[in-house]
Parts: sequence; structure tokens; C-alpha cells
Amino acid sequence: MTELTSNRTVRLVGRGLLAALVAFPVLWVLFLAQDTAFGSAVSNPRDFFITLLNGVTAAALYFVVASGFTLIFGLMRVVNMAHGAFFLLGGYIGLRLQRDMVGGEGSFGLSSAQVDLTQWVLPLLAGAAVVAGVGLIMQQLLLRWNQGQDLRQALITIAISIILADLMLAEFGGVAQDITWPGTFDKFVDFQVGDVQYTLTRLIILAIGLAIGGALWFWLKRTRTGMVIRAGVDDRDMVSAMGINIQLTFAIAFVVGSALAGAGGVIGGSFASLAPGVDANWLLNSLVVVIIGGMGSLGGAAIGALLLGLTTNFAAAYLPSDYTFYSIIFTFVLLAIVLAVRPLGLFGRPA
Repeated sequence: MTELTSNRTVRLVGRGLLAALVAFPVLWVLFLAQDTAFGSAVSNPRDFFITLLNGVTAAALYFVVASGFTLIFGLMRVVNMAHGAFFLLGGYIGLRLQRDMVGGEGSFGLSSAQVDLTQWVLPLLAGAAVVAGVGLIMQQLLLRWNQGQDLRQALITIAISIILADLMLAEFGGVAQDITWPGTFDKFVDFQVGDVQYTLTRLIILAIGLAIGGALWFWLKRTRTGMVIRAGVDDRDMVSAMGINIQLTFAIAFVVGSALAGAGGVIGGSFASLAPGVDANWLLNSLVVVIIGGMGSLGGAAIGALLLGLTTNFAAAYLPSDYTFYSIIFTFVLLAIVLAVRPLGLFGRPA
């Protein structure tokens, strides 16, 4: 009885500490932040709202990339370490196609006035399609024959990522380059609230993320292929025993997951820059989102992306001015809190 009471006390103390750990940053942002770039949310609601939008729109891009990763990871148990390289490859394909379509590149790249909507959408589709093909080839030639051998598959995908990174460095150079938004998107939106003006390009990223999330939800929940994929996540052996071609399902999942990485690369290349090393950053982002949300869960990927986006943006904006370089630590604090409460992720289930 004494041991039971002691365990219960330890759990209550642990939950209290976790609650305090979560509550303090909220109170800090709302009321206590002073020596920061913006001040507290109460004293400066405009910049708080803009930071909130930055976190949500960044989360949309995290979701686009990580949803492909969690689809492959959840169904096939393949930790695709080449996912970041697929992201960068899709971005470079889009960059090259856009500049070939527009022509007349200056020393600083293209301006948005030179680019129309078609010259952004077609590179987006091309980046997704090329990377989907590369992913299918990798899955069929290198991963299919050693299915279930997790370590070997991880090493293979690491090797592919290194090879792709070197090829892209040789072909596209080591200088950071941007995919140019079309002039249609390169403007500000007036929210008519508190003199808040926000860039339309980030709202477009949010809209794309919501559209892809809705399409994936419909595919996974309302189509036969999606139902087979969800069943395969839970019990691959039973799905195979029912006569379903699980290898075809694996191939479809890998194509879709790779295409999302490629599309994310074009969007990310428009959002920030493409350069060597970006692939590793986005692989890490995808891993963090999947760990937070739980393996194979689309809803978990969405929640994980939202938590990561809000954490990274608020930490950078609301830490004291002399400590902003510590903002990356809060990503791992977020991971530690989630894993302490839910070791399989927020929506994770045993494999």
C-alpha cells in the first residue's frame, strides 16, 4: 500500500512539473516578456499575431514534407533517411525549370515581376513528379528485396541521400538560391485588424498545406487504397493474407510520400533558400514532427507540425534579446515533454 501511494505521489509530482513547464512559456509570452524583440503579447498584440501567423504557416510547410515521411514510415516501417535529399532535389528541379521557362536571369536571380503563376505551378508539379519517380525506383530496386531489415534499409537510404547531395552540389553549386514567387502572390494582405499586414505568400503556403491535408484525409479515409494503407499500418501480415497486393500498396505509398517531399522542396525553396545542408535540416524537421505526432498518423503529423512551427517561431521571437540563439533548444524541450507523457507520440500506437 505504501509503495502504491508513493508511486501515485511520484506521478502527481511529475504531472505537476510538466504542467508548470507548459504553463510558464504561455504566461511568459502573454504577460512577462519584456527584454525581447516584441515585448509581451498584452503590450504588443500586433507582433504577437504576426508571430502566431508565422508559426501556423511554417507548420503548414512542415506538414507537407513530414506527411510524406510519416506515410512511408507508418506503412512500410522504412525510416527514409533520403527524405531530406528528396526535398532538396524537388526544389532544385523546380528552380531549374522555372529559370529555363522564364529566361533572362540576372545576377541575383529572378524578380517576382518576371514570373507568372504558370511558371511557379509547373515547376511545383515537375519537382513532385521527378522525385516521385526517383522514390519509386529506390523502393523497387533497393528496398523491396530487404523488407523488414530496418538497419539495412536505413543505411541504404543514408547512402542514397549522400549520393544525391553530392550530385546536386556538383550540378547546382553551393550558393544559396531561391525559387521566385509569382507576382500574383508577392504582395501583402491587410487584415483590417490592428494595422496588421501579412505577406500573401505565407498564406498561400497555409492554403496548400490545408488542401494537401484534406486530400490526404479523403484518400486515406474514403478510398479503398487508403483503407488498405491504414490496415497495412496496423497489420501488414493480415492484409497480405487477405489476398491484397501489399507490394503495390507499398509502391503507391512510397510514390505519394516522395512526391510530397518534392513538392515541399519547391514550396520551401520559395519560402527560404535551397543550398547544401538544407536537406539535413528538413530531414530533422520531419523526424521531429513524426516523433511528436506518432508513427503513421496523419492527424499526428498535423499536430506535430503545428507544435513545432509555433515553438520555433515563438522561441525565436520571445526569448530575451541576449539569448535568442538558444531558441533551437526549445525544439528538443518540446520533444522531451511529449515523449515523457506519450512515449509513442501523441497519436502513436505500437507497431
